[in-house]
Amino acid sequence: MVVGVFVYLGYENYVAKPMQEESANLMAQAQAHFNEALEDPTLQDSLFVLALEGDGLNPGFIEISNSYGGSAAAEIATYSAGMIYLQRGEYDLAIDYLEDFSANDPVLGALALGGIADAFTELNQLEDALDYYHKAANHTDNDLTTPRFLLKGAQVALSLGAKADAVSMLESLASDYADTPQASHVEVLLAQAQN
Repeated sequence: MVVGVFVYLGYENYVAKPMQEESANLMAQAQAHFNEALEDPTLQDSLFVLALEGDGLNPGFIEISNSYGGSAAAEIATYSAGMIYLQRGEYDLAIDYLEDFSANDPVLGALALGGIADAFTELNQLEDALDYYHKAANHTDNDLTTPRFLLKGAQVALSLGAKADAVSMLESLASDYADTPQASHVEVLLAQAQN
């Protein structure tokens, strides 16, 4: 028992903690490229590549995700890579990375699930998309992600002819998130669902 405690403490102090610190430091440049890409659409594609693959001096999200598994930085790198692949139209890769992401943050978790749903929508796999929009909307209750994914889910449900599902999501959006921008779409979509 005592040996187990020492092994655990040794691992935490000499392996896990330094790995967390190193991976967090390495993330800085990849994150900077990612942020620049979001701000500058003209250079977005090349900046996304640098964020994913690194710039020759600093690793990118892919290497950080693969080399520092289990660290907070690796999780953020996994999420960021998935979102970049989604933005670039590489939907299968986006799904792979976003499914590998495990979030302690409820908002990022919902955004990752919503990203998977968006990718399935783009691949025209609408049943899978609807399933993930449900997961994203139910992942955490907040005014940022929940109404966004209720609306997207309702739109996909309408495309599938799942009118009862669409009505349920739209009614939830109207009653629980009436003050959000997404609620302004409810009336028109409810009329479509009820016809």
